[in-house]
Amino acid sequence: MAIHENLLGGPPPTHLPDDPEPRELLANGTATADVAAKYPKSCLAWAVLADEAYEGGRVVESYAYARTGYHRGLDALRRNGWKGHGPVPWDHEPNRGFLRALHALARAAQAIGEKDEYERCSEFLRDSSPAAARTLG
Repeated sequence: MAIHENLLGGPPPTHLPDDPEPRELLANGTATADVAAKYPKSCLAWAVLADEAYEGGRVVESYAYARTGYHRGLDALRRNGWKGHGPVPWDHEPNRGFLRALHALARAAQAIGEKDEYERCSEFLRDSSPAAARTLG
C-alpha cells in the first residue's frame, strides 16, 4: 500500500509546488503590491493584498484582490492535477495562498452582500480544507 493512498476512494490531495520567493519578500517587509507586481502568479501576494485592503475598510478592493488570487490559485491547482474537487491541505504551506485568497473572497463577498458567492466560497473552503476553514474562520 502506498503511503498516501486514499482509502476512501476520493481524489488525492493536491499539493502546489513551493514558490518561496514571494513568501520571503513578504516576511522581510517588502511592500505587498511590489511582491504582487513581481510575482503576479502568487496567490499569497494577492491574498495579503486582500487582507490589507479589507483591514483598511476597502472592501471592494479586497474583493478584487481576493478574486485575482482565487483565479490564480485555480489555475495553479489545475496545472498540478486538481480536477475541480478534492482536498487542498492547509498543512502544505504552498497551498495556503490559495486557501487564504478563497477565504478573503468569501469574506469580501459577504461584506458586499453577495450571499450566493459567500456561501459558495465558504463551502468550497470547508470542502477543500476543513483545517483552513477553522484556522481562517
